[in-house]
Amino acid sequence: DERVPVKPPDGGWGWMVLLSCFVITGFSYAFPKAVSVYFKELMKDFEVGYSDTAWISSIMLAMLYGTGPVSSILVNKFGCRPVMLIGGLLASAGMVLASFTTSILELYLTAGVVTGLGLALNFQPSLIMLSSYFDKRRPLANGLAAAGSPVFLSALSPLGQVLQDRFGWRGGFFIMGGLLLNCCTCGAIMRPLVSRRRVPASGPSRDPWELREMLPMKEGRMAEEEKGGKNKVKKQKKLLLDFSVFRNRVFVIYTVAKFITVLGLFVPTILLVNYAKDIGVPDREAAFLLSIIGFIDIFARPTCGVIAGLKWVRPKVAYFFSFALLFNGLTDVCSAKVSSYTGLVVFCVFFGVSYGMIGALQFEVLMGIVGSQKFSSALGLLLLIEALAVLIGPPSAGNTY
Repeated sequence: DERVPVKPPDGGWGWMVLLSCFVITGFSYAFPKAVSVYFKELMKDFEVGYSDTAWISSIMLAMLYGTGPVSSILVNKFGCRPVMLIGGLLASAGMVLASFTTSILELYLTAGVVTGLGLALNFQPSLIMLSSYFDKRRPLANGLAAAGSPVFLSALSPLGQVLQDRFGWRGGFFIMGGLLLNCCTCGAIMRPLVSRRRVPASGPSRDPWELREMLPMKEGRMAEEEKGGKNKVKKQKKLLLDFSVFRNRVFVIYTVAKFITVLGLFVPTILLVNYAKDIGVPDREAAFLLSIIGFIDIFARPTCGVIAGLKWVRPKVAYFFSFALLFNGLTDVCSAKVSSYTGLVVFCVFFGVSYGMIGALQFEVLMGIVGSQKFSSALGLLLLIEALAVLIGPPSAGNTY
């Protein structure tokens, strides 16, 4: 049965897929940072330091990144929707179990490993579905979906502080676990595009397997074709994870650049709240700093997506992405001496812009490098390599701090 891929509709049900991807991206990227508002209480209850609590977010992000190949294989085998439903249940269960923990190691296992795995099983399939529904409008779609991260960061950080004040960190973890069940709803929305049977230009549809039954053929030829069909199936099974992307030199350069960037990309958002509290900033104002980053990021990502979609910019989007990486690095360097609330606010503004640019462009550039056919495998392998940087970056900065 010869099938042809369905052309991306660039709209229709794709807008619902975009909304779901917006929510999933928000939870995946913002949640590990938003839990940092609980770190001060965790340090008191478990008598640990900054580096110990930073491991919670780092493990969560490392699972989000490191299980990329696992997610790719599961998606290629079972499809996006079932994988996302299981992921939503795991993410919720991890936070609920974390609310009953009695040691920091148990928090690493529940909030870090289980919730991080659940978020990973939602994040990657949502991007794959988004790329299948959008083509011409893909830069805009990626920008709008990426805006979920700042929107949720702006909401979850103050919400976490309120929940901690009223219910303690255990009650906050339990309620946030309930919020993560919304990932299951998003997974249910991810309706796959069904490929259609190829119809010849003249005459009715002719299935090659039907022709073999209708026309007289030599046994040797039939056996050879059947053997070829079986070999084709075996070849497809072997390509559940396509390592040939590493033959692409541009992809290798992109991977190295992202690894270096991710080493420090999440450090400010994870440690910023605690640093602000230590220099005398009240708890609510300290949590509000993440909201400032999120608010600026909300406008930066869609705007960057629109700019990247312009005819004269899209062919050179890789240079635009390189500028975003440089801008983000310089922002971090220039903020090293900040020791006042006003200075932190200014830093949050510039960091929000640069961070939003990276978030809006990173997957658009990757898609342009490897193409839609290899995007799933390339994304999974890239996230696996970045996982090491995510895992060692924030705790190393916490030790230095």
